[in-house]
Amino acid sequence: MQINLTIEIAGRSLDIRIDNEQEIKTAINVLRQSGKLPAGIVPDSFHSMINQNTVSTVKTFAEENIFDGDKLTAVE
Repeated sequence: MQINLTIEIAGRSLDIRIDNEQEIKTAINVLRQSGKLPAGIVPDSFHSMINQNTVSTVKTFAEENIFDGDKLTAVE
């Protein structure tokens, strides 16, 4: 299933539509390789604005219960 969400890293924010079965870390790496997010090490975790919890980048969006409209902010 495709979800729409916002990812914020190093002060840059990006709205994306992505498959919820994709691993978060892989998605961030693809976005960085395409120049849509700044280069650097992928954070180990993000903060979910909808769930108000910390999510791991080694799991999929679905495993971390990331839903349409969420905003993930890097925990650095």
